[in-house]
Amino acid sequence: MADKLAIIGAGPAGLTAALYAGRAFLEPLVFVGPSFGGQIATTTEVENFPGFPNGLQGPELTALMREQAEKFGARMVEETIEKVDFSRRPFRLWSSSREYEVEAVIVATGATPRKLGIPGEEEFIGRGVSYCATCDGFFFRDKEIMVVGGGDSAFQEGLFLTKFGRRVRIVHRRDEFRAGAVLQQRAMQNPKIEFIKSAVVERIIGNGKVSEVVLKSTKTGETWTEPVDGFFVFIGHEPNTQMFKGQLAMDDDGYLIVDKRLHTSVPGVFAAGEVHDNWFKQAITSAGFGCMAAMEAEKFLAALESERTGAAAR
Repeated sequence: MADKLAIIGAGPAGLTAALYAGRAFLEPLVFVGPSFGGQIATTTEVENFPGFPNGLQGPELTALMREQAEKFGARMVEETIEKVDFSRRPFRLWSSSREYEVEAVIVATGATPRKLGIPGEEEFIGRGVSYCATCDGFFFRDKEIMVVGGGDSAFQEGLFLTKFGRRVRIVHRRDEFRAGAVLQQRAMQNPKIEFIKSAVVERIIGNGKVSEVVLKSTKTGETWTEPVDGFFVFIGHEPNTQMFKGQLAMDDDGYLIVDKRLHTSVPGVFAAGEVHDNWFKQAITSAGFGCMAAMEAEKFLAALESERTGAAAR
């Protein structure tokens, strides 16, 4: 017999969906996947999630969300879904060890920030290296901040970081930036922002936390070091939607296309969080989307049950 609801992913979106679905007595299966908690679980300090005025650690927040969801009947499955079939109902999901059948699915697989792939980057995540200015900018008040990227996100976040940093330097591998003209003008007029063009970051250095970076000119090959306290990377995100290609509608960047109630192109499949949200990208907005998706899934399943009951009565 098929389960009622599966939630793929266990970040703020998936865990909030699990909580609401659990309270609706849907007993959802929550596939935790390879990285429980999502991106926020790698954040050392979370100070902008409502209800925690003193802040808390990212892993602590997601652990509390999990505990609350399990309290109301969500079933955590320590497996990664590797393949899905949404062509017929019940939907089929496969992990490495078994097949599952479910009546409805909430996709909450999130997105992954593109990384530079340089020495020191992984080592200093949460200790100077960040991919979210809104999350971590506050920790670098009156500090040296460096932003890597040349598009709108790099300029938007760089401008935001001037609220905190003593100086913000934007590093780009080319001579020209890809950001919109208005954003470039605003950045160039901001006395706190400086630009390092035609350069790439070769290595991040520190002792417990970031202290400096090694830069390399893309024109001459010359290398040099710069002092840095906060190192922010904004070279885009990759939505974790690869296994849904050909089954769910996506935009040109791979984000799932949803309507205002988070319905995907397949009835009974919903999406929540950064798997479709390419704008806000915050834990609290992902949690809100998780709530919405679970409420819609509950309505869908109730309507499905009503149809079956009516058909049986006839």
